[in-house]
Parts: sequence; structure tokens; C-alpha cells
Amino acid sequence: MSNVSVENQLSATLLEQIFSIEECNDLDTFKKLVEGYVSLDQCVAVLSDFQADCSYIYAGNFGKVFGLPAENSVIDSAFEECIFTKIHPDDLIERHILELNYFQYLKTLPYQDSHKYSTSSRIRTQNTLENCAYINHRTIYLKTFSNGSVWLALCLYAPSADIQSRLGIDPKIVNIETGEIIAIEKYKHYQQSLLSKRELEILTLVAKGGNSSQIAAQLNISVYTVRRHRQNIIEKMKVANTTEAVKTAMVMGIITI
Repeated sequence: MSNVSVENQLSATLLEQIFSIEECNDLDTFKKLVEGYVSLDQCVAVLSDFQADCSYIYAGNFGKVFGLPAENSVIDSAFEECIFTKIHPDDLIERHILELNYFQYLKTLPYQDSHKYSTSSRIRTQNTLENCAYINHRTIYLKTFSNGSVWLALCLYAPSADIQSRLGIDPKIVNIETGEIIAIEKYKHYQQSLLSKRELEILTLVAKGGNSSQIAAQLNISVYTVRRHRQNIIEKMKVANTTEAVKTAMVMGIITI
């Protein structure tokens, strides 16, 4: 399936936050810290500013894998499409879902603690690039406002020494102070809360091939109500139609058939 719908959800979640201009400070400090880290590690780092919807890309030697210029660059998007296009599409979807879970999990913690956690995953390149097939990827929310809105995020891309072929990206949320891996049970319910119980029922029946009339009869509700729920599902999931909603929901684990 296309990753567009999941990326739309992630984009809407992060860019439609309420930002406090008064708290948008220390950007230059963070930029210098990231640049210094890349000069040592030679990885690729993307510092995303969700308030300004832009990104600062710092490419060490590993940037050659993505065809990035050696000099630092700025792009007019908080999402690094120039890198995303080089990642295997199935893994990119899982990467976006992991970040959505990460965002929601951090909402349960004091905003001052957001930077103490990161995502961790191993993702495949679209094709073997520069003899590199697997990448270690991390996301860290460096600066969160007092209202819980995330201002600055750091994404790190580095070569993986683990080259064993297996399904999935081995997604984790990690406490980087203690090394604790957060149990999936602590955040898997966030995906399910995206839709109401009735919407999940209807989407599951759509996935099984039911049309609006059949679903209405089965649930003992009007066809109008079914159609209204289907429209709500499309809007909530940021997709073009219910077919795309079904595919996205199955990848996210919201529904099964």
C-alpha cells in the first residue's frame, strides 16, 4: 500500500499542533549540537522544526548513501522526503507508525522528560545503496513546549551492522537514560483510539466486503448513519477513501479480518 495516508496522519499530528512563539528559542544551540555530533559520528541527522515546517540536514560520510550533498542544507518541509524515497516503502510505513506511537506515548509523560526517550528501528533501503542494505534509525524529540507540543525533532540515520534478513523494522521506544525498552502494551492502544468502537466495527465490515446497505442491516442502523461513519473514518485517517482506510488500518493493526 502507499505510505501517503500514514504520512498524512503523522504530518497532521505534528504540524497542526499549537505552538508557543515565546518558547521557540535556542534553535542555534540545537543546530550546533547536531552539527557537532554528525562531525564525530559521520551519520545523517535531520533536525525538524515543526513550527516553521522546515528541516536542517547534516550529512556526514553516510550521506553518500542517500545522495546528499556534503554541505549542510535546509529544506522547506519538516519531513525529509529526499531520504524517505530511498527507504523501502513497507519499512517507511512502519517507521511512521512507530513515530505516531512515540508521539502519543510521550503525551502521557511530563513534557520536560520527552528528550529522555527515543525510537529505535532497523529499516531497509529501497535498493542496496552504496553496499548498504540496512539502516539504524532513531527519532528523538529534543524540544517540547509546556503545552505538550513538539517543536524540534532529531532523526538519525546510520549504517546497521545487523544484516540478517527478517520481516519488520524491530520497532522500539527506549528510555535513553536507563536503557529500558518500553513495553508495547503501554502504547499500542493509541492506534485503536483513533477511531470510535462503532467506526472500527464498520471499517472491519467494509474490509470483509460489506457495502453500506449490508452493514446497515447487520448493525441495525440506517444507511445514512453508515455513510456518515465512513466519511468520519476517511477524515480521521487522512485518507482518500475507505479502501485506503482499510489498508492503512490493517497495517497499523487497528483491524483484522
